[in-house]
Amino acid sequence: MVTLLERSCRFFLGFFLVSLWVISSSSASKSVRKGYKIAKFCQDANAGYVGEQSKATMVLETRSGQQVRRELIVKRREKRGDGDQSLLTFMRPADVKGTKLLTWTHLDSGDDQWVYLPAYRKVKRISSRLKTGSFLGSEFSYEDLGGRNIEKFRHRFLKEGKYKGRKVWVLEQKPKDKYSGYSKQIVWMDKKYKSPLKVEYFDRKGELLKVAKFIGYRRIDEWWRPSRTEMRNVQTRKKSTLVWKKTRLKRKFSSRDFQKEYLKK
Repeated sequence: MVTLLERSCRFFLGFFLVSLWVISSSSASKSVRKGYKIAKFCQDANAGYVGEQSKATMVLETRSGQQVRRELIVKRREKRGDGDQSLLTFMRPADVKGTKLLTWTHLDSGDDQWVYLPAYRKVKRISSRLKTGSFLGSEFSYEDLGGRNIEKFRHRFLKEGKYKGRKVWVLEQKPKDKYSGYSKQIVWMDKKYKSPLKVEYFDRKGELLKVAKFIGYRRIDEWWRPSRTEMRNVQTRKKSTLVWKKTRLKRKFSSRDFQKEYLKK
């Protein structure tokens, strides 16, 4: 027979567990809202550049330290009512010269990407399932070179802190795309630059796969841009680096330059 004391204990235990669940749910909801708010604040701060052009050197480094260098030109433009468009064109060495990657990012759907391989004179569309693959043998995947619109992720605020002496927000971002190569990303977002200093990428098994670092930010017009982007694969111990040079903003490009029909030109 259940005593009054036992009934009281069960009631208070149940009440405690329900209260704990409500508090936990409320806290989780707040961290989600705050994470999204910070991500949107940073995205809005980086808008309005119109068009951007940079020269870059891509350095591929093996685990033993051997290096391969490539030169390329990167163009990017804002598209009203949709995501950014970008075009990477390799200039040298000869084995990759003329190779191009065109990306159209979208606000409410998956990105479109095409690669042009001059040796075959063909434009190939990159399917969603293949975007996890390495781009020209580098540690950057097609997915990494696509857009990072905030609507493509589920955001959660983790904490405020410091990274290399700089004040940051630390966010967790989980891709909504079922074909993403990542289960989540942890982002150290600089409060002043409104841009990442470091991103940890976790594979589909939840294990750390790659770490990106954005180094040497400098102000160009109203925006901050890194001088160098490093992507290190912690599982293979390979590294790829993009060194950015001669970045110019507020460039006005023709929409024709970002059409797949013109990749062969």
